[in-house]
Amino acid sequence: MPRRVHVVGGGLAGLSAAVELADAGRQVVLHEATSHAGGRCRSYHDPALGMTIDNGNHLILSGNTAATAYLEKIGARDRVAGPASAKFDFIDLATDERWTLDLGTGRLPLWIFDGKRRVPGTHPRDYLAIARLLLRPGERAIGDIIPCSGRFYERLLEPVLVATLNNDPAAASAALAAAVMRETMAAGGNACRPLIAREGLAAAFVDPALGHLQKRGSELRFGEGLRRMEFTEDRVAALDFGEGDVAIGETDAVVLAAPPEIAMKLVPGLTAPTEYRGIANLHFRIDAAGSIPPIIGVVHGLSQWVFRFPGRISVTISNADAVMKMPREELAARVWAEVASIAGLSGQMPPWQVVRERRATFATLCEQERLRPKARTSWRNLFLAGDWTDTGLPPTIEGAVRSGMRAARLATA
Repeated sequence: MPRRVHVVGGGLAGLSAAVELADAGRQVVLHEATSHAGGRCRSYHDPALGMTIDNGNHLILSGNTAATAYLEKIGARDRVAGPASAKFDFIDLATDERWTLDLGTGRLPLWIFDGKRRVPGTHPRDYLAIARLLLRPGERAIGDIIPCSGRFYERLLEPVLVATLNNDPAAASAALAAAVMRETMAAGGNACRPLIAREGLAAAFVDPALGHLQKRGSELRFGEGLRRMEFTEDRVAALDFGEGDVAIGETDAVVLAAPPEIAMKLVPGLTAPTEYRGIANLHFRIDAAGSIPPIIGVVHGLSQWVFRFPGRISVTISNADAVMKMPREELAARVWAEVASIAGLSGQMPPWQVVRERRATFATLCEQERLRPKARTSWRNLFLAGDWTDTGLPPTIEGAVRSGMRAARLATA
């Protein structure tokens, strides 16, 4: 049994692996190259807004079993909250029509047959597209299985799939879409309630995990970027962080939870996704309490999802490669015009911030999916974690946490 496990990478995959290992009684050493943990799931104080914001608007669903189990372990389950039932507000900017998608709480999709609960202008037979995705997705793109047009697609499937796959759905992997649908929408309303970290991602997912690890005697080493791994015939023998080798004992293990481009440089012969998609998030400092719902999906707009937080409104644009080169001022002005219209606000644009991540996730294409590696490697004491590994899910919080848990269990098996 591994006596000590070195976890390289302090994102959600690395944190979940470290928590799992510490709870199993292992000595954990967590190495993070930057000065903070969380990876792409982080909070920071923004001087332009004068407040703490998240780098992006991440949410989980009540059916994300690994993410909710992780929060339970670190004592932070109460730091994410949402409505008592699965209700999602939408607006179509082309028609100014608003509606609430009400999935209810039961497992049976009775809402499909209720005109007041389903997407307006759709028929129950339209929802058979979901069944076609679930049955035999295979290694095909979504556009090869269902039509990616029409009111049902534009008002429901497209917003949901773009948010979860961070890709043009028509070209994205149907298998990944089916995996998400199977664990959420197909599992009933109780699996679809949105849960948001209202006090910030760090307060929910990161800081409690670091405190949990410290209580269990784990070592947390920041500013330690792994430069090289030394291999023998069947195991990792040492890690080089730039200040001399760290020996890996015969009974020790390594969980590598670094980004894919770094992992491929460290591990000989490793394959991983090489194509990426961007995400843009915009934050506006304004008190808009009561003017819009906590979350609203936007159809036929540049904005895709609008979140209302205390003192600010935040907007997410997924599959955002098209806006990565747009001037910041232009992007903020265009998005604010949509937000002001949705919320019924007037006056000048409030203080704002644009956060763009060009390599936010790997591209969820079939050919990229085939490049995702397993958690187990050719070396008996090296295991991989990260939302880019073969989790069977898109690159999401749930996928990242699940990968860390899997790597930890392999390291202690």
